[in-house]
Amino acid sequence: MDYEDPESPDPTAVIKRESHLSKKTHLTQIEVIPCKICGDKSSGVHYGVITCEGCKGFFRRSQLPTVSYSCSRQSNCPIDRASRNRCQHCRLQKCLAQGMSRDAVKFGRMSKRQRDSLIAEVERHRQLQRLQGEAQASLAYPSKAHREQSSPLHPPMALAYPSPGEGEVLPFPTEVHPYLVCSSGFNSRQASPDQSGLCMPRLEMGIRTFDLHDDPFVSYPTSLQQIEELCGSIVRSHRETSQYRVEELQGLKWKVFSREEIHAYQSKSMDEMWQHCAIRLTDAVQYVVEFAKRIPGFQTLGQNDQITLLKNGSMEVVLVRMSRLFNTENSTVFFDRKFAGTELFKSLACGDLIKAVFDFAHSTCALRLTENQIALFSALVLINPERPCLEDRRRVERVRRDVEVGLHHILHRDNQGSLLPKLNQKVEQLRALCSLHVEKLQWFSQCYPLTVHSLFPPLYRELFASDTDILPVEPH
Repeated sequence: MDYEDPESPDPTAVIKRESHLSKKTHLTQIEVIPCKICGDKSSGVHYGVITCEGCKGFFRRSQLPTVSYSCSRQSNCPIDRASRNRCQHCRLQKCLAQGMSRDAVKFGRMSKRQRDSLIAEVERHRQLQRLQGEAQASLAYPSKAHREQSSPLHPPMALAYPSPGEGEVLPFPTEVHPYLVCSSGFNSRQASPDQSGLCMPRLEMGIRTFDLHDDPFVSYPTSLQQIEELCGSIVRSHRETSQYRVEELQGLKWKVFSREEIHAYQSKSMDEMWQHCAIRLTDAVQYVVEFAKRIPGFQTLGQNDQITLLKNGSMEVVLVRMSRLFNTENSTVFFDRKFAGTELFKSLACGDLIKAVFDFAHSTCALRLTENQIALFSALVLINPERPCLEDRRRVERVRRDVEVGLHHILHRDNQGSLLPKLNQKVEQLRALCSLHVEKLQWFSQCYPLTVHSLFPPLYRELFASDTDILPVEPH
């Protein structure tokens, strides 16, 4: 019996099927990368950009001729998965900034260079996920060799941070300002040693590229959800402890000091103006202390280490936050409920410090950091394990590395990874500015020791003026 040969497949159908499978494979790979607009799970390349279905539909609707959006704030609203529906104007601007266009080509028609770049980005995200998975496995199942080598002083941490209330809170030293003491949940039975013997030279400290294999016992956030929860907590803390909201400052831009008001400030005596600025700076520091208390992991540190980080880092965070109060249009800063230029601070007699502070604020504004980025960067500046006189440097490193992971996540999610080296430069500039501030304070203390000792806020003295700087005159 003869059998007929089966029909040979249609070449066109084969090509279509292979093309469909290739496209499906590409889409599966692309979904590893979150939406470039809001950070939600992406569904492919839409209008030339990797986005989720929500942002795809939003952009399609925004192109209708009858649609027009406006922003009631300063056209710089954060756009993420939670806030993407709050401001349509800023969401559309981010879509356009990322390159979305009705005329944009689809994935299958990209140039070889675009396709290679996209595949490389997919591979980076897959590698990051693989590293996070391996780190999570290492945390859950540490090797026997590592368990045997681990010191009893640094046991594996089952939880990222102990819950408040676990452990004993020691009374703070009487010579420390009570506002600085915010420790809870840390059990330290050792008496405070003489810190003069613990001081270490300042080391170069930058924003490192984190490596999840550095130490499998480090308490990294090990999933995207954990990282986003960490970032959300820090951003929320930043917003709740900021003296002024961005939209509030935007509405006050027109309020500048008159010539008569500027002259009145310039007519103050040097010690009177120093005292006034010390009070204002102390107000800002108190908000930073509250911010520090809410950074995940900060209150697990020993009281002495918390105080050390605040003493060394609070001024730096104040300067970072000052960029939010700076108006680049006329180079003024918000001070005493109005915007002031450098001339207002003439009677301080430290023009080089004032100029350096204004220059720093201006250059930081030029980076156009979002509120989320400022929040994570502020936390990173504060949690610095290279500060002198820390008692448990390793514990500080654990908290620091979590914040590093969060900052990397925020920057890469916003496609602004190129900001990392610029932020590193800012860290160095902050250190130089704070050194100049202390130098000027020492000079002023020699001229007006009684003003510093009697009239400056106690918290300001505790943070910035050491005992050797304040030498009150003994009464005769």
